[in-house]
Amino acid sequence: MTAIANGRKAGAHDPFRITRRGLMLVLSSPSGAGKSSIAREILETDPEVEMSVSVTTRPRRPGEVDGRDYHFIDATDFNLMVNRDELLEHAKVFGNYYGTPRKPVMDALAEGRDVLFDIDWQGTQQLTERTADDLVRIFILPPSTAELERRLQTRAQDPPDVVAQRMAKAADEMSHYLEYDWVIVNRSLADSVDQVRAILTSERLRRRRQTGLSDFVKGLREGR
Repeated sequence: MTAIANGRKAGAHDPFRITRRGLMLVLSSPSGAGKSSIAREILETDPEVEMSVSVTTRPRRPGEVDGRDYHFIDATDFNLMVNRDELLEHAKVFGNYYGTPRKPVMDALAEGRDVLFDIDWQGTQQLTERTADDLVRIFILPPSTAELERRLQTRAQDPPDVVAQRMAKAADEMSHYLEYDWVIVNRSLADSVDQVRAILTSERLRRRRQTGLSDFVKGLREGR
């Protein structure tokens, strides 16, 4: 089973098309700041982006689908993946383990597809150590602490004690914003999504990612 959702088939060869290597778009934030909502909008509106599907040992929540939201596995299988170096990153979050399978991500990048990651700062540090050239790191901040708590309570996914844990952890999580390339304050979902789209456009045009650029320019110089 692939760990990449919403896959696309590559189009026919076009000699005038500049090929590029895909990028890894990382969105991180404290719980409730809105990264999952932003990620959902990007995935629904940008066909060049697909979601990295993590493995996790946490229980499945109502409405979640195995293989789409996460690959739900037990701790033994998770440890085997770690020992076989099959994960690009992994971390323990609120008592559960999460990790990113390596092979499907690397295959996607080589084929020019962009992969979106909804992970925390610990996972981002590991990705930075292993795949820095492919990373685009965005940190999402809430507009205020009060608004962050309101969002956590409104979404009603967690009991009050877990909401309190998430709020207590938020200050430490937000201190890691300096490790990211871009920072967005999520005052409005629509505005934040537009800002992520602008970042994507800029990062896709970086010279190092346009792997077919030299051949394209060579063709221009030869009059093709």
